[in-house]
Amino acid sequence: MTLVPLPAFADNYIWMLQDGRNAIVVDPGDAGPVFEALRHDNLQLAAILVTHHHADHTGGVDALREATGAPVFGPARERIPQPYTPLVAGDHAEVLGLRFEVIEVPGHTAGHIAYFLPADARNASAGDIAPLVFCGDTLFSGGCGRLFEGTPAQMLASLDALSTLPGDTRVCCAHEYTLANLRFAHAVEPGNADLAQYTAQCEALRARDEPTLPSQLATERRVNPFLRSRESSVRLAVQAQAGLSTQAAEAEVFAALRQWKNNFR
Repeated sequence: MTLVPLPAFADNYIWMLQDGRNAIVVDPGDAGPVFEALRHDNLQLAAILVTHHHADHTGGVDALREATGAPVFGPARERIPQPYTPLVAGDHAEVLGLRFEVIEVPGHTAGHIAYFLPADARNASAGDIAPLVFCGDTLFSGGCGRLFEGTPAQMLASLDALSTLPGDTRVCCAHEYTLANLRFAHAVEPGNADLAQYTAQCEALRARDEPTLPSQLATERRVNPFLRSRESSVRLAVQAQAGLSTQAAEAEVFAALRQWKNNFR
């Protein structure tokens, strides 16, 4: 099983898992790159996984389903192109011998879900790609999604849920936002040596026009301010920037951190 990021639009990635004969795609906002990859490698599309309802994640669903007959899986609490199998926390999507666990991660949108593929005996066919998580626009490398529909408390809880996954989990987010996110992370934690090292690695990748993704969850825990909002270095920076009390609640600190990022240039 091979994991491939298919570039789409200006900075999206449509993730593809393929075994040489069949493929799964995640968040196909544009059908074109998927059709091209299917033709190039002579693949059959076995399933479409959707994390949330935004058009840059669902725009290609109808064309792909109509052309291939592939079933679609998506969040039960969002409007996804019909027909599809609605999923909630605790459900599983089983395709090509892989068993994805569904995690509800509201914040960016109200019903956003993620798909976690654990490295266990049930996923032996995954080879060395597991564990991985398709997290859409909830967790980015060095950042997190904007709060369009959810609350700061919801997003903090969603990131907490993702942060509990194994450290070697591949973080398959849907946008190449890494360098911009890391610039903000440096403003928050200028003394973070792990962040400096990771930034240099990502800059080298982008200089070669290579993706910075997937990232690894253990790395994100060390460099991503949105997974580190309870760390004293991050909390103190947010308090100073936003004028928060030292007694500010965790969700209040997180909200101020997200607002800081919204306005960061």
